[in-house]
Amino acid sequence: MSDWMVTQSPAPGRRPRALSPLREHLRDTFWFAPTVAMVSVFVVWVGAQILDTVIVDALQEDGDYETLDELLRFAEDAKAVVTVVGSAMMTFIGVVFSISLVAVQMASGQFTPRVVRLFVRSRITKATFAVFLATFVLTLLVLTSFDTVEDPRDVTSVPLVQSVLTLCMVALSLFLFVLYVNTTLRLMRISHVIARIATESFRVVASMPVPAGGQDGQDAARLGSATAWVPHEGRAGVLRDVHIARLVRVARKHGVVLRLIPRIGDFVVPGTPVLAVHGGPAPPRGALRYTASVGVERTYHQDLGFGLRQLSDIALRALSPAINDPTTAVQALDRVIQFLASLSRRPLDAALHRDRAGAVRLVQPVPGWTELVDLGFTEVRGCAIGSPQVSRRMLAGLDDLLLLVPAERREPLLRHRDLLRQAVDQAEPSPSDRAFALRPDRQGIG
Repeated sequence: MSDWMVTQSPAPGRRPRALSPLREHLRDTFWFAPTVAMVSVFVVWVGAQILDTVIVDALQEDGDYETLDELLRFAEDAKAVVTVVGSAMMTFIGVVFSISLVAVQMASGQFTPRVVRLFVRSRITKATFAVFLATFVLTLLVLTSFDTVEDPRDVTSVPLVQSVLTLCMVALSLFLFVLYVNTTLRLMRISHVIARIATESFRVVASMPVPAGGQDGQDAARLGSATAWVPHEGRAGVLRDVHIARLVRVARKHGVVLRLIPRIGDFVVPGTPVLAVHGGPAPPRGALRYTASVGVERTYHQDLGFGLRQLSDIALRALSPAINDPTTAVQALDRVIQFLASLSRRPLDAALHRDRAGAVRLVQPVPGWTELVDLGFTEVRGCAIGSPQVSRRMLAGLDDLLLLVPAERREPLLRHRDLLRQAVDQAEPSPSDRAFALRPDRQGIG
């Protein structure tokens, strides 16, 4: 069983670079991709218009007015097609927007409001909106290029390349619409939502710095007392992420070590310390500007516990009397156990970010093993009483984790197992029912 659990952890590979959080913030917005698409299609249209003008000028210089007359007839037919495409694109945009709203409402009501961000971050959804809007803008631009002159000798432009480009955009729009519907239907199924949450959580694990030969604990202990504090300036909100690369550069330049005080996902208010400085005075405020991002909700970017929070929320809602869906709770527990198994032997409590010389420059607190276990099991265990399917799956998962973790990490797992057994013993009056509910089963009730 332990071999099977190990194969479920994310595949090893090159650790992602500590990039600026700007990319992650743009993925959480819905305006960026459509805006870029509309600007890009305008640039492409200008190029196509120039090419059409060059073609017309070349034919007029050669005196090939017969070909120009054929192109004018083609332009009349193309104009009717472009007009229809322009009106149809607005209808398609309305359909896509309506489907998205229905999917978001169903997901937030059935699963948890925190999964709405999966729809916002969906690349297919953004690409579909972007291409549809770009096609609509292109049709408006192409319509302005049609010349009212019928004499081939006086015509200045025939939108031949522009019309072909419009047809290509229509074909791309139809292709993306099919992919969009398929992706949206998948995201409305709980198994795919849970799998996406697990995938995002594993990306956070993969982006964490790799411990340097087991010396991280010693390096963190040698920090000593703080020599200065950096307060939070700006609005109150959830600490979404920090600019790791910039903080490391600032600490290296000033010869200090920075320690992030709140964890990613904590709510911070103005004036509270956000960074502790070790080994020297605090860097200038200007150097630390825009290094911490505060928002209204948590993100996956650097938040190790956010995935477990969502999985726990899904399981809790599934076990509520209004929904009463223990199978969904079991599916969420599967991923909780998978995630904890991937962290079973990984150093936690703090992530140490080093400069190019290998010196620690930024200490970032992360949840410890006990905190992650409590986050994944405590609330679900409290609601699992009366649902043998969930209690059996949880016991099997705890037993599997006990086979993987080192001895110093067994205590929280044993505690949750004992508490679950005690709760089931108190809730089930029949010995046979207690024995059934406390029998480990990886499928709950297969």
